[in-house]
Amino acid sequence: MIGANPASCNAKDAASKEGSIKNNPRYIDQELEMQMDGIDNPRKRGMLVQRFTGDSTPYSFPVTPVRLVKEWPKDKPPFEDRDFERQDENDDGSFYAVPRLVYHIDEPAVASLTQYYRNNISAGSDILDICSSWVSHYPLEFPKTMKRISATGMNPLELKFNDQLTDFEGRNLNKDPKLPYKDNSFDVVTCVVSIDYLNKPIQILKEVHRVLRPGGKVIISQSNRCFSTKAVRMWLTMNDRQHLDLINGYLQYAGGFEPRKAFDISATMPDNSYRDPMFIIEAVKETV
Repeated sequence: MIGANPASCNAKDAASKEGSIKNNPRYIDQELEMQMDGIDNPRKRGMLVQRFTGDSTPYSFPVTPVRLVKEWPKDKPPFEDRDFERQDENDDGSFYAVPRLVYHIDEPAVASLTQYYRNNISAGSDILDICSSWVSHYPLEFPKTMKRISATGMNPLELKFNDQLTDFEGRNLNKDPKLPYKDNSFDVVTCVVSIDYLNKPIQILKEVHRVLRPGGKVIISQSNRCFSTKAVRMWLTMNDRQHLDLINGYLQYAGGFEPRKAFDISATMPDNSYRDPMFIIEAVKETV
């Protein structure tokens, strides 16, 4: 049509997108077939799982800035080796060997993260999800609207079940904190409720910085649940606000990021009942 009004076209596109999101189901039931690698028994096990889409829920999703108050020393991290010790120092590979096809945060927390991703990750992005699993909490449309979605995680079988991924690599970042990607490969890196398990978080965030393109960002999300035997010692002595300051310190010592921003994105329940909190720290890679 000659002489079309761009604004009206954009409005139609936005309305169409909003309509399609409203039509998304709240849950998706899937039957997955599991066969453990390295086991002689050829029998396979079927499992019925339910995925939260983050859409068509009764929740609302406020985004509230959180002030980061702790000032970290500028020259050297004040951490000691014991700060990163864990109650269970046995091989993480054994702990995560059996796939856990469950959610580690509740549906409101999942939905708030999904909506945050939808509003803060641009279409056409190359995304990396570190410490990933059978779900990445991305919106349903992301496999179509993003250029690439890659992931690393402890359990390759869980990653195989993650149908939002373009590609994945099994990787124990506590043993080998190097990411298997070239420099400047991604626009966004995400990490969902997992940074508390990393015993070399600064090294890993240096790697995140390396694989991000200039102007790209890392989105680290955190709630208040964890496997307490696998979380690092100092994490267990802190509250939610202190966790945000700690992550901010990790990013400071990793270097090369703009000043970080933190948000409370916890969902609001219709009856004000309990829900898992959800917090975000976002850091943009410097362009100079």
